Amino acid sequence: MGLLQSITGPRDLRDLTDDQLSTLASEIRDLLVNATSRTGGHLGPNLGVVELTLAIHRVFESPRDRVVFDTGHQSYVHKVLTGRAGDFDALRQEGGLSGYPSQAESDHDIVENSHASTALSYADGLAKAYAIRGEDRHTVAVIGDGALTGGMAWEALNNIAIARDSRLVIVVNDNGRSYTPTIGGLANALTSLRTNPRYEQVLDLVKKRLNAVPGVGAAAYDALHAMKKGLKDAIAPQGLFEDLGLKYVGPVDGHDLPAMEHALGQAKRFGGPVIVHAITRKGFGYDAAERHEADQFHSPQPFDVETGEERARGRIWTDVFADELVHVGQRRQDVVAVTAAMMHPVGLDKFQARFPERTFDVGIAEQHAATSAAGLAMGGLHPVVAVYATFLNRAFDQVLMDVALHRCGVTFVLDRAGVTGDDGASHNGMWDMSYLQLVPGLRLAAPRDAARLRELLNEAVEVEDAPTVVRFPKGPPPADIEAVGTAGGADVLVRNGRRDVLVVAVGAMAEVGVDVAQRLVAQGIGVTVVDPRWVKPVDPAIVELAREHRLVVTIEDNGRIGGCGAVLLQALNDAGVTTPVRLHGIPQEFLGHAKRVAILERIGLTAQAIALGVVEEISTGPEDVTSGDDGRSPIDAERPR
Repeated sequence: MGLLQSITGPRDLRDLTDDQLSTLASEIRDLLVNATSRTGGHLGPNLGVVELTLAIHRVFESPRDRVVFDTGHQSYVHKVLTGRAGDFDALRQEGGLSGYPSQAESDHDIVENSHASTALSYADGLAKAYAIRGEDRHTVAVIGDGALTGGMAWEALNNIAIARDSRLVIVVNDNGRSYTPTIGGLANALTSLRTNPRYEQVLDLVKKRLNAVPGVGAAAYDALHAMKKGLKDAIAPQGLFEDLGLKYVGPVDGHDLPAMEHALGQAKRFGGPVIVHAITRKGFGYDAAERHEADQFHSPQPFDVETGEERARGRIWTDVFADELVHVGQRRQDVVAVTAAMMHPVGLDKFQARFPERTFDVGIAEQHAATSAAGLAMGGLHPVVAVYATFLNRAFDQVLMDVALHRCGVTFVLDRAGVTGDDGASHNGMWDMSYLQLVPGLRLAAPRDAARLRELLNEAVEVEDAPTVVRFPKGPPPADIEAVGTAGGADVLVRNGRRDVLVVAVGAMAEVGVDVAQRLVAQGIGVTVVDPRWVKPVDPAIVELAREHRLVVTIEDNGRIGGCGAVLLQALNDAGVTTPVRLHGIPQEFLGHAKRVAILERIGLTAQAIALGVVEEISTGPEDVTSGDDGRSPIDAERPR
């Protein structure tokens, strides 16, 4: 039986010898590699924090002392050491272990964070609360994987620095990367440390040698010591933090457990806010991860443990966007690409390889990305800002006041829109089609398949006087669904029988809408299915179609409140259309982690569930005198292709 099986909580670490701790670190790495090889997950970041996390739990007393991880995907080792090692077989599976901290799993987890650069603010508040309440507790914030590139982290540091009695320890996990090498001036400053790691050792040696000289040695050392801060500023970021009033310890080898424990012990005894700077390597201890140039196995798909080869995943929505943007870039010299520390995940690496001078990675700073894009547009370029849908939430004010107010031609491309599943509540991109409805002038497109993604992206970049948004889900796109006609700017996908039911199927839910239609037709119900393509603004042709049907059914993978269906209902009301409307979307709740298919089934976004509801509605509702082919339909024959 290995040591790992005997670890039920942090207290079990206290009496282990150095050799036992080394063995335990190896066992933890083996567990992480084997678990993520089956389920996928954030492997590289966690391999890099094994010793660091061991040291934290040996020096501090969780859960009395609070540990907050930023980003939250660095918490796997923390989960292992707090009694959850046996649950890793079900990592990121429905009903199993979350890929992020989870209050439902353990008292050792307090912040369920995955949106980066927030931990220092949480920790600042926690430490202040404990001080006010007179509680003898420490707060430890572990920030890394690029999270210090986010502006919110520096807003927090600005306040932490003046909280002199705050018992707060900030561990900077400096692995030089977020998804890929960390971007920016701060990152460069931290990286410079790697070329000067012997600074403190040299000063200690000089001190010993000078103090050994009778008469003049001590005075000479004092003079040299007076130059210490200037020397630090020249080669390390101590000055940056110390000028803020923060005590700085480090740099420390984050894979040297005794050194980490010593540094954390010093920080704990200080009694005020302290930064401990740990140098780590992402993927440390697993050759396949360390050799993986793109992202050190940041978040691999299931893979072969021996070779490190990921299972083939086929072509996904992101690949379609990535290839088409390169074509757009070849045609349009003014098109530039912007992302927030997600070059590979959103597929901009292909554009970067072809047009490096026209590609900008701003780090984990979505707000800056949006406003910088506005500036690029004001300067005569057309920026395409690509991020995960869930992360644009953080830049709403910038989209509204910095981009839209100034009528800037910026295209936002939202990957992983709708239900994403495995990464849980914080990663489901279920909010964008609600809050973007509030932005005056903004145009929002939701492609149903790969052909429409290419088509709508090209249409979006042609808009130069307003922001445009193109959003698509996670995973592989369906087979292309060709239109049988058009209605204004919308595509008609099905037109069968009487005008009983109008199904408005948004984006990726078009396939479900067509399936619903087939089920209804089998029940003798006439159906028209339309894909709006552009869901904002509402197409007047869809309003007129709604007027001619007995029932309107909307389907979208976005929250029901304020979503496309709700806005269409408002448009129908404004136009005096009294046709009943049934909205189908995501309930406004935080969804637990599970596969996308399982979540859609649970919340009723399946063809079977929707069709059943429609059949019941139609069977009990009155006949509509406008049903039938009376020549008033706005449906055209075919869209020119």
